[in-house]
Amino acid sequence: MVRKRLLALSLMILLTACATSPTGRSQLMLMPEGQLTQMGFEAFEQIKSKEQIETDPEINAYVQCVVRELTRDLSGQWEVVVFKSDQANAFALPGGKIGVYSGLLKVAQNQHQLAAVVGHEIGHVQARHSNERVSQEFAVSQSLALIQAIAAPQSATGQLVMGALGVGAQYGVLMPFSRIQESEADTIGLELMARAGFDPREAVQLWYNMEAAGGARPPEWLSTHPSHDTRIQDLQARMDKALALYQTARAQGRAPNCTY
Repeated sequence: MVRKRLLALSLMILLTACATSPTGRSQLMLMPEGQLTQMGFEAFEQIKSKEQIETDPEINAYVQCVVRELTRDLSGQWEVVVFKSDQANAFALPGGKIGVYSGLLKVAQNQHQLAAVVGHEIGHVQARHSNERVSQEFAVSQSLALIQAIAAPQSATGQLVMGALGVGAQYGVLMPFSRIQESEADTIGLELMARAGFDPREAVQLWYNMEAAGGARPPEWLSTHPSHDTRIQDLQARMDKALALYQTARAQGRAPNCTY
């Protein structure tokens, strides 16, 4: 009876935590958004206290310009900080916090390519991927614990099966979902940059630049990110819609001019 109640309670939690992403994909959301926002604030403050902040006024003005154009039509306040580092990276956190590492400017070689990266990171926030990721990991861990409590596999074979279930959950559920989230952020970011008047075709060139920059990568099925080739193909498949949005934005006078 207790096991049935536990199973029913778990199913009820999962059913009531369903949400829909900006692209129409079903999502599992268990965390209160206010809590994720507070965690975003705290994480951003920690990063600022540990990383060296870029003081070059031209670089800061350039990055601020790109972010301002991207977020002009978005709700909330967006804070951006440029960190002085060779990392070719950027991130966005719940609560509207954006970090850009100065090393990214060597790979994202113009305002459009930088907008592609930052737009992608904003896409993660808009789609609430942090909440989804935490919720997925919680659901998987609790589901495995529930299976173990119900089946009580005490034998060596039973323990081996539970171990296999853990590996299966990691590579069969969590990582593929992460790749889905990355691809979804690419889609949202591509449309976001196009609506802001940045040339979406430069998003494809950005990933050619990333490919040229090198770096060892695991096979795609063992990675939380799609391969560069997959990203390029997916972006090209969505380009017609993005170009239509871009042309509309340009006709409306959206013509960013961010330089340094």
